[in-house]
Amino acid sequence: MATTHAQPNQAYHEFSLVLDPASYEPLPDDWLIGVTDVVSSTSAIRSGRYEDVNYAGASIIAALGNAWGSFDFPFVFRGDGAAFALPAHGMATATSALRQVATFASTSLDLVLRVGLMSVDEIRANGRDVRIAQYAASENATYAMFAGGGLKWAEQQIKNGRYLVEPGKSTTKPDLTGLTCDWTPFPSQQGEILSLLVEPHEDASPKAFASLASRVLAVFDAGPRQSHPVPKDIAIPKDCETCLDPKTWSEIVSNSDFRKYDDGLRLTVDCSVEQIEAVEATLVAAKARGEVNFGLHRQSHALMTCFVPSGRPDQHLHFLDGMGGGYAKAAEMLEASEHAMASSH
Repeated sequence: MATTHAQPNQAYHEFSLVLDPASYEPLPDDWLIGVTDVVSSTSAIRSGRYEDVNYAGASIIAALGNAWGSFDFPFVFRGDGAAFALPAHGMATATSALRQVATFASTSLDLVLRVGLMSVDEIRANGRDVRIAQYAASENATYAMFAGGGLKWAEQQIKNGRYLVEPGKSTTKPDLTGLTCDWTPFPSQQGEILSLLVEPHEDASPKAFASLASRVLAVFDAGPRQSHPVPKDIAIPKDCETCLDPKTWSEIVSNSDFRKYDDGLRLTVDCSVEQIEAVEATLVAAKARGEVNFGLHRQSHALMTCFVPSGRPDQHLHFLDGMGGGYAKAAEMLEASEHAMASSH
């Protein structure tokens, strides 16, 4: 069991510290990386199915943790999909959970969920890496951050039809206990909800990228509540029976993943048009210098998918995305830009 070095001992409480390449530790070679991705997510979102897309995207986190018996493995929610890392002896559990969520997405949500699995060793053999750091969003909620380009490469591979987990004959439903969407979407309080993806160019120095990411964050940190998209006041529940006290709601706010590092900066923020323009100008200049690529999408509301692990209700996690296309639309812009750059060379 090569689990000794998998989870970093230290969790960083300052988000700016996870921008530092030195904060990351490599995963063992024999660990597995799993990736899920909703096919044609932008057209599903266009027809108003953003909640289904986010639910399908987060489903592997719930299914895998419930099957594994704990949620102490690294994972990241990416809007229309997710990624995770598991030790080698988790191969059967991971394969089974991936098959189950793909079947669930198809039969219950009428969505095609691509699912793939590969080893860290395979990723390293292709010139990328998978390193992780832990970010403590609050006392009880810790999120894994990923660096090294490995997850992005893994996602590109499954989109190209490689490393796919083929559908099994099993009709067992995934155990999605704890995965809910209890709240109506949150309207922007500051102007617009921005979904932003910023990735370093392959040749860019990690230190230069960290410095640029810090400048971007500083713009949003200057806004009220660091541009947090979840309202301070208790939101409107979909179900009238969902009643929360202010203390529980403030825990939900602080446990939300509105900022993360996933082979680049991934943000869902509530900000002013001026903030967006300032950040966009910074990023356009950095892109022209060949340092970064980015995608962004503006919308009126943010969306939250909640996950409450059955054994550890205090460790509730709240996954955020923009309602009008969010990360999927930002990724579409980023990919279009990458294709344009590739074809111009």
